[in-house]
Amino acid sequence: MKINTYKPNITVFQSELYKTNSTVIESDDCIILIDPTWLPSEVEAIQQYVDKIKGEKPVYLIFTHSDYDHILGYGAFPDALTIGSNAMKDRNDQASIIEQIIEFDHEYYLDRSYDIKYPTLHITVLHDGQNVKIGDTKLTFFHAKGHTNDGIFTVVEPFGFFIMGDYCSDVEFPYIYSNSRDYEATLNKIDTIINDHTLSLIIPGHGTVTDSIEELMNRKHHSLQYIQQLRNSIMCNEIEDSFNILHRYRYPKAMKKCHQSNIELIKNELFKEEK
Repeated sequence: MKINTYKPNITVFQSELYKTNSTVIESDDCIILIDPTWLPSEVEAIQQYVDKIKGEKPVYLIFTHSDYDHILGYGAFPDALTIGSNAMKDRNDQASIIEQIIEFDHEYYLDRSYDIKYPTLHITVLHDGQNVKIGDTKLTFFHAKGHTNDGIFTVVEPFGFFIMGDYCSDVEFPYIYSNSRDYEATLNKIDTIINDHTLSLIIPGHGTVTDSIEELMNRKHHSLQYIQQLRNSIMCNEIEDSFNILHRYRYPKAMKKCHQSNIELIKNELFKEEK
């Protein structure tokens, strides 16, 4: 599996599929693993790396949200202490998420060496600013709704690593599965996080890791711009023109379906707001 980023205390593995990032953070107190994913050989590579470095340290497994591609490595780490949002724990469609993993594996004739199951969470995130301290390692969580309704941001200190899940990618526009207003509110939390924490590395769920706050703010701006432009296109009945937005991205042909889904979601939101 490709290592996207290797720096002191952090290794970011990137899958060949959708440039999906799986992150391993090593502190003096623990190992922190985020969203181990995709192909069986890729999950196995992450598993072997964690086994190599963990020693007697506890392993904490954070799920940024419950999309199937972000939870499918769960079973490979049965001894990990798991963290996710309370909304993720309470999802009533857990069986359908597991079915998505099974369908993916069947489509490509993939076999896994571990059980496929929905994560059981040991620690749930209930509010913005919630902390988990493991010795000198501090995790600070923020709700990140919009992409899904159960996402979280995580800041890992003292290193200043910002784990974003499926926000602020340099290869994707916003994929909105939950609510566009929530998505905007989540993006606007970034300013407060930057002001309150010294960030050294920003890790999106898909795409390129960056150490630049300016780059993060540019990605935030483009994400907000996409939502605002799409909402305006719908309100002005210029939906077909909205597909021109996709040309700024590297894989527009594959993204038409997600863009169309965003159109339908925002149309429904606007219809409800008019009532």
